[in-house]
Amino acid sequence: MFLAIRDSSDSLLNNWWLLLVRGVAGVTTGLLTLSVPTVPLFAVVWLVGIYMIWDGLFAFMLMFMAAHERLRWWPFLGQGIVGVGAGSIAMIWPALTAMNLLYIMSGWAVALGILQVIAALGLREVMEGEPLLALSGGVSILFGLMLAARPGDGALGLLWLIAAYALAFGLIQIMLAVRMWRWQLEFQASHVRIAGNGPY
Repeated sequence: MFLAIRDSSDSLLNNWWLLLVRGVAGVTTGLLTLSVPTVPLFAVVWLVGIYMIWDGLFAFMLMFMAAHERLRWWPFLGQGIVGVGAGSIAMIWPALTAMNLLYIMSGWAVALGILQVIAALGLREVMEGEPLLALSGGVSILFGLMLAARPGDGALGLLWLIAAYALAFGLIQIMLAVRMWRWQLEFQASHVRIAGNGPY
């Protein structure tokens, strides 16, 4: 059992679909980036901007969920602000150069990764020993550092990095969502067994 047994975790597990949708958004972005490697740069900026905003909005929803469970909610607030802010900048100024886009994405990914690791540490009360929570944060930090360290790769190299990150991050979120869904079933089954052993 990775879950600490407590009543409020039932409400938390009911929202496993948030992670699933967040993961599907990442995988979709990665596949779209790979399928259109010759699109103009402004189209890439828009695609990345939409993904950043979309991911930020889901972070806000996870924030409300964590606040409801009286868990550490502010890292999710930070993720939402960073995602919506960086995505809005990219979409308001679609004529950004590749270098500016690179630095925006690099800063977003590193900040997002740090906040994800902090959030994972705060959720250990409910998901003890779950490495996927921190792994997604590590992937984001690594992606941001790779962008900052390789500014001369060109548009095609940037596209491949974006696609690889979006796919990796999305798959990790989907794997975590599946685990949460299984834990929800196990949690509900344990409560049914406890109720069945009662006086009625």
